Amino acid sequence: MEHTLLNRLLSAETETEILEFKEAKTSYSKDKLGRYFSALGNEANLKRKEKAYLLFGVNDHHKVVGTTVSNKQLNEYKRKMASHTSPSLNFIDVERIKTEKGEVIIFTIPPAPQGFPISWKGHRYGRDGESLGGLNDNELRQITSQNTDWSAKIIPEATLEDLDPEAIDFARQQYKEKNDKLTAEIDSWDNAKFLDKAKVTVKGKITHTAILLLGKPESEYFISPASAQITWILKDRDNIEKDYHHFSCPLILAVDAVRAKIRNLKYRYIKSGTLFPEEVNQYESYLIRESLHNCIAHQDYALGGRIIVVESEDSWLSFKNAGSFIPQNVEEVVTNDSPESLYRNGFLVQAMINLNMIDTIGSGIKKMFNIQRKKFFPLPEYDLSDNKVKVTFYGKILNVKYAENLAAIPDLTLREIIYLDKVAKGKEITKDEAKELRNRALIEGRRPNYHISSDVASMTGEKASYIWHKGLNDDYYEELVVEYLKKFDTAYGRDLRALLNDKFPDVLSERQKENKLRNMLQKMKREKIIFVAENRMWKLV
Repeated sequence: MEHTLLNRLLSAETETEILEFKEAKTSYSKDKLGRYFSALGNEANLKRKEKAYLLFGVNDHHKVVGTTVSNKQLNEYKRKMASHTSPSLNFIDVERIKTEKGEVIIFTIPPAPQGFPISWKGHRYGRDGESLGGLNDNELRQITSQNTDWSAKIIPEATLEDLDPEAIDFARQQYKEKNDKLTAEIDSWDNAKFLDKAKVTVKGKITHTAILLLGKPESEYFISPASAQITWILKDRDNIEKDYHHFSCPLILAVDAVRAKIRNLKYRYIKSGTLFPEEVNQYESYLIRESLHNCIAHQDYALGGRIIVVESEDSWLSFKNAGSFIPQNVEEVVTNDSPESLYRNGFLVQAMINLNMIDTIGSGIKKMFNIQRKKFFPLPEYDLSDNKVKVTFYGKILNVKYAENLAAIPDLTLREIIYLDKVAKGKEITKDEAKELRNRALIEGRRPNYHISSDVASMTGEKASYIWHKGLNDDYYEELVVEYLKKFDTAYGRDLRALLNDKFPDVLSERQKENKLRNMLQKMKREKIIFVAENRMWKLV
């Protein structure tokens, strides 16, 4: 079969810094693939190439040997790349090509973003010819020096007249709170000196950051095609849009305007050990403020997108901004108290720190998780797909007994609660996460159908749920089949499916339930309890 890209790659004189061949006849280490993803992506950046390539099913002599790596394995590779690379990236494309000598899989790898080398599990890799190794200091400097900070760019034609006086006054007040010992001195500064001191302007010149945070609404055109807009959308329980509103710069004032739009209703529930109800806001003000400030600080303005806030009448609230999530993953941020070393908008971030909008101790996201945990609400959910960051908060308890008692289990870490929260929501967890929970006997079951363990179920009052997730003893199912055949003499497979389908564990898919039934019937046949009669009907021996 003719394939232009494959032929071109096979005809290369040798492997290069942006091309790698692997036999991978049946499988390949995910960890090694991650290292090559980091190395090839970093080298593509340095060579100013739009992409790099890694091929399965080809040996070092550029000869096709074929690979049987499955689509399931490919999906696992993609998931691992997104989970363990920083910035969080994935393959541009994964293409399976059939040839006379077997299949070849082409992984197309993106170059490292400008200014941000790709790391795999915290380590940055590079290539020296065909050799894989750590990214050397010179290459690291070359990539990090590319970071032309959009937020620091000066707008020559803009002046102080293009900034909003009310926003400047508010910013000055916030700066005083941040530097309370300098209040008298700050009052003596004119606006130009104050904005320079706050690192919003540069030597009196207006920056993109100044327009974003303090600009008049009509001054937004200075940063076009970037957008300084926040859109609030209200949706009903059927996800139908009911209302919306757009907010523009100055964003330092827009945050409170957006917060005022959100209908923060009271939520009442009774804690155990008391007859008095607890009354809380569905969404803590800190969650709203911190999420909006994070969106402003980390938005990739070069993409021209808006910040989107969606409020649902079904008691959830989401915030979304354009651009990849630069830290390795959310769990690492939550459990790590140190700030990030790299920022997409470094100048903007520093200005927001100076104006008391965000801090540098790296604990904002962790604090949001703890707020939800203490209220027994579901933990924040992050979606990092499609080159965006989206966080969703639930403003209600999904299961009072489970949530309250789970939080009270002795010595349960926030990391473990994050993983258990995924299990409770029926979301997939990684092998490493599952291993950590298994080591503490917190979950049972087989991947991907994990469920809470009997120990946790006992402590959280979820004993019934545990039984239906784990399933009953196989002897019980076999007895039902025997009783059915005693009563009705014969049964088709569909009859027995109808008998047992709703009695099998909830975590099993329909296909898995069919497989379980088939295996059980074959076992009973081998043990000479039942047999297949005429017309493919089951009967007792």
